[in-house]
Amino acid sequence: MHAIRAPRCQFGERGRGVRNLAELVVDRVRRRPQARFGIAGESTPTRAQAAELALSSLEALQEAGAGYGRRVALIGTTSDSHLTAWLALVLAGAETALVNPDYPDELLAEMLEQLSPDAVVWSGRAHGPPVAPEAVQLDAGGLDQGVLAAALDGTVLADGATTRLDRLADAPGLGRDRFDTAGWMHTSGTTGLPKFCEQTHEYFLRLGRFIADSMCFSDADTVLAPLPMFHINPLGYGVVGGLTGDTEVLGLERFSARGFWPLVRDTGATVLILHAPPVEILKRATSGADAAGHRVSRVFFADPDFLETFGVPLGFSAYGSTEAGGLCHIWVWRRGERPDHPEGMSRYGGRARHEVQWRIDGMAGAGRGGPAGEIEVRADRPGVLFAGYRRAGGLAQPFDDDGWFATGDLGRVDEAGNLVFIERASESIRVKGEFVPIGYLEQCFASVDGVTDVAVWRRNSELVDDEIVLYLVGPSIPAGAIAAVSRQLPPFMRPAAAARLAEIPRDSGVGKVRRRLLDDATVLEWVDLAEAPR
Repeated sequence: MHAIRAPRCQFGERGRGVRNLAELVVDRVRRRPQARFGIAGESTPTRAQAAELALSSLEALQEAGAGYGRRVALIGTTSDSHLTAWLALVLAGAETALVNPDYPDELLAEMLEQLSPDAVVWSGRAHGPPVAPEAVQLDAGGLDQGVLAAALDGTVLADGATTRLDRLADAPGLGRDRFDTAGWMHTSGTTGLPKFCEQTHEYFLRLGRFIADSMCFSDADTVLAPLPMFHINPLGYGVVGGLTGDTEVLGLERFSARGFWPLVRDTGATVLILHAPPVEILKRATSGADAAGHRVSRVFFADPDFLETFGVPLGFSAYGSTEAGGLCHIWVWRRGERPDHPEGMSRYGGRARHEVQWRIDGMAGAGRGGPAGEIEVRADRPGVLFAGYRRAGGLAQPFDDDGWFATGDLGRVDEAGNLVFIERASESIRVKGEFVPIGYLEQCFASVDGVTDVAVWRRNSELVDDEIVLYLVGPSIPAGAIAAVSRQLPPFMRPAAAARLAEIPRDSGVGKVRRRLLDDATVLEWVDLAEAPR
């Protein structure tokens, strides 16, 4: 394995003075037009090529009602077309919600009722007629060739003729203010319907600068972010952070452990933007020999075992959420370090971002080495945190009178005064890297004949993350009917097992499921759905 030196940080003025995402894009295209920006492979587009294709669709987007100041839902799988669509909407000055394309149409429709988009742009996914029927429906699946079409009848709106880069100066998005809405990312829906978190241009610019400075990005770097772009990690850290640091930016249509390290070598990636599930998969499914010859010097998110196994000098752990500025704590691990992991630790959050104040259960600057409590954060300037949750009736701002946001996550302060993240306080399930929308799943299975009550919870998986367990009340477990419902759901939402109980434990006041009691409930019947007849 190559000997790789950790980079030296050079904290310059990158990104400072930029007012919006369009200005950031335009500046970086002009600065290094030949830098790669797109899906990793033999024909990855350059910044200039991606920008030319994006520019070619601006007039069509504006005429269709998906341009300046319009609210747009972008629903698609990660691809060059998807990245070009995002780039085009940024340059057009639209306000763009990035939405999980694996969600069923019914869930998408319910979510978009809260957003009320002017347009829905589909990319790499069949459009659903029931989804936002009042909105303009566009197909951006051909934008990697400059083709934009009407989703319903296929009418071509932009035909692939590229536009010269000197038209960048006329991009409508350059007129957006730093505190204008840039877009939305949604929560996982672990406690109900996924909520859209409103993010300003300032939010993304400050996050990108924090990532670029903390991870020492430079124009010598190639950042690989092999995760779906509706997550804050690949978009906020990889794309916006990479552009801020003037790196090359590469995505991946689908993560695969088997082909990962050859791809890393072939692309010359120097920085990896991951999260916990891919890190664990790579540790279990690949070896140091598989990774031999890579040029990676920094990995987010990584732990000491990952660094040692794969010969990476620096790894970053962190704490944050879409609401909490995308990232509000960070810590760097050096290869060879073997810190003592505090009891009950899930992740070492480390030191707070310079723009964020934090406390545990209202105890700012106190309780070192003390008990766990809820993590609360507050920004010391506007635009660092999310603006609120976008609802049908307006923007819900879940901050107290002093600006504190209760994250719903559990943590504590270690002896050094840094954050130790313990777990999501909300009762969450994570499968294949995706948080499961519990409320929606329970609605789906509540309609099964013979089921009088239902709750969804988790069990440990032999691989990575959790497995879904369907707890139900009824005369028997209708495995066939459950399988029929499961087939209509994406794989990460399908229960692995079903357990029949005499009753579901619920709160006596509001009837909320007391999920943690399900672990010790008396099971009358148990069915492994993977082995049950279909």
